[in-house]
Amino acid sequence: MATVELRFSAQPEHVRTARLVAAAVARRAGVEEAVLDEVRLAVGEACSRAVGLHRSNGLTAPVRVVLTDEEKVFSIEVSDEVPGPAGGPAAAVPGIDAVLDPDIEGEDEMGLAVISGLVDDVEVISAESGGTIRMSWPVSGTSELS
Repeated sequence: MATVELRFSAQPEHVRTARLVAAAVARRAGVEEAVLDEVRLAVGEACSRAVGLHRSNGLTAPVRVVLTDEEKVFSIEVSDEVPGPAGGPAAAVPGIDAVLDPDIEGEDEMGLAVISGLVDDVEVISAESGGTIRMSWPVSGTSELS
């Protein structure tokens, strides 16, 4: 399993870099060429969401992107450090259910709707330590990352 980790300051101009890195790593992992635009767009939305959450909450911590190439799956996790609900375990909201959450408003809801439309396998997790959007795509052939 090969992993690439990217951390960047919560500035909108860094989202483009994250998209480019994600597309390049996805290509090398064996994600089909036809799906690369979806990967790029989904990562852009997830990173833009994380940047917006950090900025609106006054956080200076970096946004974290982890790209993992496993045997048959390429996955991406985009994490923010904006605390979710206190006093309980992490809440996972799989797929499109995330956009129906009444606690999610405005641009955040729209970004999650776009991601859910682009990615078949998506999970949104909110915890006291922050939130994570996990996305994955199937890979074909052998990986070049090993």
